[in-house]
Amino acid sequence: MVEARPVADERELQQMLDLQQRNLPRNLDEREQAENGFVTVEHTLDVLQRMHALVPSIVAKDGDELAGYALVMSVECRSFVPVLTPMFERLDAKPRLADRRYYVMGQICVAKAYRGQGVFDRLYAAHREYLHGKFDACVTEISVRNPRSMRAHARTGFEELERYRDATDEWVVVIWDWRA
Repeated sequence: MVEARPVADERELQQMLDLQQRNLPRNLDEREQAENGFVTVEHTLDVLQRMHALVPSIVAKDGDELAGYALVMSVECRSFVPVLTPMFERLDAKPRLADRRYYVMGQICVAKAYRGQGVFDRLYAAHREYLHGKFDACVTEISVRNPRSMRAHARTGFEELERYRDATDEWVVVIWDWRA
């Protein structure tokens, strides 16, 4: 049985990094990216430790095996991953976020063996369960080249805030507003 809960220790952070590596675009062929999605940003153990110290991320575990993870990036994490600075600057300018306590879902990834088994939904349900008292909303951005992620986020309840293009891709910024 897969259980979703906050990260417990550094070993789980390392499991997250291992799963992340297997799902970066450079490690997947185009067909696999299109069918199963991918993750865009690469983290280090140091960054995950600092993020976890502020607000623990959520993991889905099947016994000792990592079934998936969903990174929590509070706004205080904005300097930890410089490539995400433009995203945080865009979010700062959103009137809809001005009066909300929000965090960025920094990345969600489900291990290949666990896809299609509700792990994605369990991860987000755990986000809401563990973080609803501290935050009003969860925000993330998704590459339009990742239709599987777009569909899954819409099913969860995320709504589109905006679309934009940068030097690398076209992105959709979405919000899951827990006050709505």
